[in-house]
Amino acid sequence: MNGREVRVTHAGKLYFSRQTKLSKLDLVRYYMAVAPGALAGIRDRPLVLKRFVNGAEGEAFYQKRAPARRPEWLRTVTLSFPSGRKAEEIVVDDAAGLVWIVNLGSIELHPHAVRTADLEHPDELRVDLDPGPGVGWDDVRRVALEVKSFLDEMGLRSWPKTSGSRGMHVNARIEPRWTFVEVRRAALALSRAIERRVPSLATSKWWKEERHGVFLDYNQNAKDRTTCSAYSVRPLPDARVSAPLRWDEVPDCDPAAFTVLTVPKRFAKLGDPHADMDAQPGSLEKLLEVAAEDEAAGLGDAPWPPHFRKMEGESPRVAPSRAAKKPRKKMPLLVIANSPSKEAALAGLDRWKKKHSEVAKLLAVDDVLIDSMRGRSSTWTRIRLNLRHVPEALRPPQETPDPDDDPTREWRSRRMST
Repeated sequence: MNGREVRVTHAGKLYFSRQTKLSKLDLVRYYMAVAPGALAGIRDRPLVLKRFVNGAEGEAFYQKRAPARRPEWLRTVTLSFPSGRKAEEIVVDDAAGLVWIVNLGSIELHPHAVRTADLEHPDELRVDLDPGPGVGWDDVRRVALEVKSFLDEMGLRSWPKTSGSRGMHVNARIEPRWTFVEVRRAALALSRAIERRVPSLATSKWWKEERHGVFLDYNQNAKDRTTCSAYSVRPLPDARVSAPLRWDEVPDCDPAAFTVLTVPKRFAKLGDPHADMDAQPGSLEKLLEVAAEDEAAGLGDAPWPPHFRKMEGESPRVAPSRAAKKPRKKMPLLVIANSPSKEAALAGLDRWKKKHSEVAKLLAVDDVLIDSMRGRSSTWTRIRLNLRHVPEALRPPQETPDPDDDPTREWRSRRMST
């Protein structure tokens, strides 16, 4: 690999052991088979390392800072974050660097939307389509095609890929002329425009208790946010991959068809559908005009992620169920489980349903809110229930969540006390 030698340690260690059996070496071989495509999504970009040191079934943690022990030839760049902190992050430019981070347990690839020459101006607009509970794949595809149609009108060429889970990503290469705040503003305008076009299918609402259908996550364009890039392997039992597609493939595609076992053959036969993505960066001017029209019509800013400072024009950063003021109706929510292990949280949900079996029968699919929570360096699963369909007299009180293991609780307590 360009004359560079990378040693793969514990090569036989199983990283997937349930539905698909894959070792660390199998993952290295997968990434080598699709290296030109995988590198196109991360080359010259700062990377957050999402490390699964105990395999895909173990707990993951985010590592922003580059490991102190690293090859001399591996580049780094210093990023500043909304919190005021800075971190020196890894930059991967070749296959050797790709193997090196996979050897650390980086199953997924999480690049920032900037290049190293300009860390303050993104060169990518990211549209993350996140389906809610019970939303089918057909609806995700229909929303994705609506996004393409709208971006075409805005003069932006877009590129679809499966998320590797239940959703889709649509990315557009843009000229690096706008700040993170401006790119996020454009993404919010896009989300609201799609919501207006297909209101029964799509939503721009940040709070889960207000959503329906497919959520267009505009906040993925905020500074310090990353999403898995093209050809990333996801920690699902079938070793599913975030697969780049042509638009003519979207109406009939099946996300389960793209795995570590199938994508290398597809890549060898068809090449990378996104190979020309860098050729035609577009302008955000038309999309920002839509944003200005929304603001003139009285639509202010929407909530930012919780670790960002309060922004000018932002609506109240509090869930409607917790808002003290009317006219919004407070949602009857219960926190059922908090755990770094999604399986443990779901087991807690099952225990609650058995304990309150009559109430559980009254819940709709989208009354179960499963949140993938992301802290500064850790992730965990929070499960809540919306009792809106349960008569008030039958609603159980809030109990201590089971399990109740929020890895950020101690950090938040210290922060509030300072």
